[in-house]
Amino acid sequence: MDEVSVPGAVTFSERSSERLGYPRDARLLIINCDDFGMYPEINAAVVEAVEEGIASSCSLMVPCPGAAEAMKMLGLRPWIPFGIHLTLVCEMPDIRWGPLTARERVPSLLDPAGELFPPTPDGRAALLGQARPEEVEREFRAQIDAVARAGLTPTHLDFHCLADGGRDDVLDLTVALAAEYGLAVRVWLDPGRRAMRRRGLPVTDNGFLDSFALDIEGKAARYVQLLRDLPAGLNEWAVHPGLGGSGSRAVDGGWDVRRTDYEFLTSPQAREALERENITVIDYRGIQRAWSRLVGPRQPTGFRSVDDDRPLS
Repeated sequence: MDEVSVPGAVTFSERSSERLGYPRDARLLIINCDDFGMYPEINAAVVEAVEEGIASSCSLMVPCPGAAEAMKMLGLRPWIPFGIHLTLVCEMPDIRWGPLTARERVPSLLDPAGELFPPTPDGRAALLGQARPEEVEREFRAQIDAVARAGLTPTHLDFHCLADGGRDDVLDLTVALAAEYGLAVRVWLDPGRRAMRRRGLPVTDNGFLDSFALDIEGKAARYVQLLRDLPAGLNEWAVHPGLGGSGSRAVDGGWDVRRTDYEFLTSPQAREALERENITVIDYRGIQRAWSRLVGPRQPTGFRSVDDDRPLS
């Protein structure tokens, strides 16, 4: 669950979509499934939404209980593009996760009980008020390196429940890590977008959509309307599919958001709407290639090059 924004067009002299080689009037949409790895019913729904539905990619939560299963799924499906959903918070006390780094090495990331903060307004404020940049970097590296050790190749970095990292210095260190590892970064708040665009880096041209911002009632119709109104340029939706079964309902207060996302993403209605609106669905591979040309990697990364044999958008 991430912080939310309202879709809308912004004006730049050159759209990111043009930097990626598309016509100026092209409407591009990344449909990224966040929270992959949180627990098994999310894992199953994400894979189905990408393989059978309209989703184009996903983001892996490395510290979570379902991450080992999710990484095995990705290993069997190297064609699924995925990012790393950098995680410094935990919102589910019944399936609690913690940092990958030993707790004594990242004390500023923990609450007084020695656990990750919840992503409530107070929890986020407390975390961002005390987190030391060097400890944030240590934990982010641990999550990225765990993916590399699994033999997987991500396309980008993004953040769980901390829009653009929550602080300028956190975003800056994440962009530096992306350069080092040859990855892109999801950047969607206006200050960050302006900073990236000044560097020539493609980021979303328009407002970012988090599916937790949408009402459950009438969600499918709302999605269709959003596709109809999608502005030209590069757009991104962060969606959160889940099966919504008994396992989900026992631990996840957002299970109904996830179930309704899953239902739309895998529906004929969704695919028909995309085709009718002539929207091009892409993932982060083309963006990764552009970022890598401009800012890195500066040294061997442990990941395969973006010029390897996987097709790029």
